[in-house]
Amino acid sequence: MQQPIRNQRTKSLPTVSIIVAMTSERVIGTRQGLPWHLPEDLLLFKRKTLGKTVIMGHKTHQSIGRPLQGRHNIVLSRAPLTITGVQVCSSFIEGLAEAARHGQPIFVIGGAELYKKSLPIASELHISWVEENTAGDIHFPPFDLDDWSVLSISEYSGFNHIHYQRNNT
Repeated sequence: MQQPIRNQRTKSLPTVSIIVAMTSERVIGTRQGLPWHLPEDLLLFKRKTLGKTVIMGHKTHQSIGRPLQGRHNIVLSRAPLTITGVQVCSSFIEGLAEAARHGQPIFVIGGAELYKKSLPIASELHISWVEENTAGDIHFPPFDLDDWSVLSISEYSGFNHIHYQRNNT
């Protein structure tokens, strides 16, 4: 079983969840943004992340274009930035430490590089499996679904949302 990451104050990290919409081929986007339009998925994303901490990469933040209201926004960027309404951190570890200080559950919301870094420590996955098999050039990293148990399945028009929990957590 993985040991929890601890920040400088040895405070345990809150629950880390990944939330993502992807195709069966693990496509999560194109350089221009999302290759699908699923309003119900956007509402589901909002409902699940409201009142929580969201961690995202700089490109994901740019594609959204503003801080997500009602959430503690952490943006990771190697370049020094100041963004109104957002806490900017220079590394994934720094972002996790900042999130731990707030004590709220953490949702990693993209992009691909951040998903890859967070998969080993995530205890939950919230995946909207998009039915449309769209081409894209940005993919979710490979992972083994056998490492996860299904907690719930919700069917929507154009996608199914499955909430997974890591086995043995």
